[in-house]
Amino acid sequence: MARYVGIDIAKSQLDVAVREVERSSGDKEPDSTLGDSFQVENTAEGRDWLTQKLEGVAPTRIVLEASGGLERPVVAALGAADLPVVVINPIQTSKFAKSIGRLEKTDPLDADVLALFGERVRPELRPLPSEAQHELEALVKRRRQLVEMRDAEKNRLERAEKAVEPSLTEHIRYLSEQIEETESELKDLIEESPVWQVQEDLLCSVPGIGETTARVLLARLPELGEANREEIAKLVGVAPIAQESGTWKGERHIEGGRADVRRALYMATLSCIQHNDRIQSFYQRLVDKGKEAKVALIAAARKLLVILNTMLKDQSRWQPNHSPATA
Repeated sequence: MARYVGIDIAKSQLDVAVREVERSSGDKEPDSTLGDSFQVENTAEGRDWLTQKLEGVAPTRIVLEASGGLERPVVAALGAADLPVVVINPIQTSKFAKSIGRLEKTDPLDADVLALFGERVRPELRPLPSEAQHELEALVKRRRQLVEMRDAEKNRLERAEKAVEPSLTEHIRYLSEQIEETESELKDLIEESPVWQVQEDLLCSVPGIGETTARVLLARLPELGEANREEIAKLVGVAPIAQESGTWKGERHIEGGRADVRRALYMATLSCIQHNDRIQSFYQRLVDKGKEAKVALIAAARKLLVILNTMLKDQSRWQPNHSPATA
């Protein structure tokens, strides 16, 4: 019996659904049936109890949605027990639910949809992030938040009345200090890891890639250097999605992926178009062929991403006169 588990996460409770599929030697796998379903408190004791129960279930997949960090204690508990847990993008399950006609939305039903998603889609199991990876991700996220707040205050200062200028100036100064402190913490954290040090050095060897972009990639795209070119493009959301039906062929477009990584990659690509001969010439060739600037930019970003992926995979620095075979 194969079992697929879905866990819907709320702040105070976890809704769990277990779907069971009888293993078959035939060509067609039989439909699953909903087995056990239950709720447990989202506390340390509740998560420990859930882990012990699922160890007895021996699931093929445990599927959870990314929930703004609420999922991390659950994932940590399940991962520590070597249970096959997968964290997926909520957009995927939302589209999946609509595709199978599941329009109702309650926590128990959501848990069942997650279990069914695990059974039908069978998302790939990947190594879970370490505590250090979570810390790096948190610092990168905090730096972005501080920069956004400082930019907003600078915009307000340009239009501010004199009465509030001192307050805005002081807050901008404070935010700048916080940004410097966060960047120092990021530097210290990376220096504690020989692997991250090497990876950051390799990424920063590319003209147009700076420390900020490199750290976003290290924090939010740990698959870089491990996945193949198609997988890494899909993870970031720069893979073209085909739009075809019969003889009709529509324009391909990008969809999904990690928005913050994609944003950092776009900014790096804009810099590369100015300072990196290889990316600049690739971009210009597309524009000369009549491609729209935005389309050419996305293609250049995908080209840059694949090159970075190959560099980390091969542990090689930037080589301006040599294009990796896989790029």
